[in-house]
Parts: sequence; structure tokens; C-alpha cells
Amino acid sequence: MMFNRCLTIAVLAAAVAMLGSADAGAAEKKPAPAAVEKTNSLPDPVARVNGVAIPAADLQKALNAFSKSPSAAQVPPGKEKEVQQFLLNQMLGGELMYQVAKATPVKDLDKKIDDAVTKLKARFKTNDEYLQGLKEQGLSEKDLRELIRRNVIIENHIEQVIVPKQVVTDAEMKEFYDKNPETFTQPEQVRASHILITLDAKATDADKKKAKEKIEDLLKQVKAGADFAKLAQENSGCPSSKQGGDLGYFGKGQMVKPFEETAFAMKPGDVSGVVETQFGYHIIKLTEKKAAAKVAFDEVKAKIADSLKRKKVTEAINATLEDAKKKAKIEVFLK
Repeated sequence: MMFNRCLTIAVLAAAVAMLGSADAGAAEKKPAPAAVEKTNSLPDPVARVNGVAIPAADLQKALNAFSKSPSAAQVPPGKEKEVQQFLLNQMLGGELMYQVAKATPVKDLDKKIDDAVTKLKARFKTNDEYLQGLKEQGLSEKDLRELIRRNVIIENHIEQVIVPKQVVTDAEMKEFYDKNPETFTQPEQVRASHILITLDAKATDADKKKAKEKIEDLLKQVKAGADFAKLAQENSGCPSSKQGGDLGYFGKGQMVKPFEETAFAMKPGDVSGVVETQFGYHIIKLTEKKAAAKVAFDEVKAKIADSLKRKKVTEAINATLEDAKKKAKIEVFLK
């Protein structure tokens, strides 16, 4: 079972926060999928974990939160029970993790809860919107604080007990680097400057003619030996004009096609003809070109260490949950 911050505690808190976004109102107006419609058919409780009941109302809240997520629209007809079971499994995992974590003391627990509530409230324009968001999730402020309290306790256990035990060695980092050469290959890059005479979408034929004449005149000046950077500063409609038109290094896929194809076909020192894109007319000067090359191990060592550490932490959390599950008495009443 993956612990990825989407256990029920986090799911519900995130759902409340989501209501502070501009799309929340629109989401509320959409019909709820069958998987999340309110039902009286849920057994109460839906499960017990070591004697602790999981109320039907909590599962319903999780279903309500799920209904406002993009994933809800992807649920095919006839899969309602699978959704309920998936969310219940998340709740069971959350309760198990909480039962393990609550033995680890939390420093300044109340302050951490207060800070989290304050941060959540800040996502809403007014206090009334915040309270309405809670109401739509079927939560009181007391409920929210309890959800956050449990989440803080779990996070604290992970940070204080699990994370420090996960050590990444130099040998592990080097092995990962050697086994994944494609991940650490810097693709071909070029560095270019340009002059842009902009055209908006509503440009008339006369506007286009005037812009084309201007860019062609600038091209003549460049070919006659005029300073490219100075011309860019004085004439280009791109923000890069402040740097003399310098765009820095870029790889394939970062620029619009006509610009990219021209730039990558050039040699350092070359100046292009007039290149037309949806932004207008360009003159491109290629400054440098870097061939594809493998990034040195020392340059990516810290990133590899972070990635492997996160992987080990995830695996350790999963192992903690699996061990707790083996020792737990779990009763599921949801059919």
C-alpha cells in the first residue's frame, strides 16, 4: 500500500483546500458519479482496525472529496464498489499508520495544527468561503483540526523515526548513475540570440507588410556588419532584447518549430534569414552549440541521493504498514 500523502486524512484536508480554487464552484454543480452518490446502504461502521471503528460517515466524506477530483470522471459505469473499496483501503492504511505513529511524541503539536489551519484558511478569500468549504465537505472546524492533528502525527513519525534510518551510500548512487545513462545525458543544446518584430493575431495585411519590411531592413544591417545585440536592444519585441536578444541555451522542444528547426540547422556565428512564427518575424544568430553529452556524476550526485532517499522512505513506510497490517485485527463490513 503506497503512502503518498493521499491517505484519508490528507485526502479530506486537500479536498477542503481545493474548494478555495476558482474551479471548485463548477465542480460542485456537476452531477456526482454513481460511485460517490450519498447512500444509506453503507454499513456503520464500515470497518474496524484494532477495535477502532471507521464510521460510514467518514467513508461518505472521502467519497464526496473524491467526487471533486479529476479522477472521478474517469470511473467507468459499474465500478462504484471498486471506488468505495479503494477509498476504504486508504482509510484503513491511514488508521493503521496513525496507530503506529501516535507513540512518537510531537513537539509543539498544537502550534503545528494552528499553522496548518491558518495556511488552509489563506486559500480562501473570506472566512465565510472557508466555512462554506468545510460545510460542503460535511466537516466542522473541530473535525478539520482532528484530521490535521492525525496528519501531523503521521508526518512527525515519518520524519523522526523512518527518514533518519534511510541511508544512501556512495556505492548505491554510483550504481544508479551507471545503470541509467539515458537519465543523465544532456541532449544537444544551442545558444542563440534573436531580433523579433512582433505581430499579433489580429494583424492586417498592411501590418504584416510593414513588419516584414522592417525585419528585412534589419537583416540588411546585420549582414552589413551592424552590432546584432544593439539592434536587438533597440528593435526587438522580445523581453530578451534587454540582453541583446540572448535567449541562453535551449534544447529541442523548447521553442516553436520554425525557430527550433532553423536554429539547430545553423553553425555558431551564422545569421539566419527571416524566420516567421506565430509571434512574428525573427532574425536568429547562433552563438554556441553543445553536442549531447553525459552529465558528470558529481553534478547529479545530490539529485540521485535525494531520489534514492525518497524511494527508500516510501519503501520503509510501505513495510511499516505491511508489518502493522499483519499484527492488526482488521474487520471489514463493507460488501
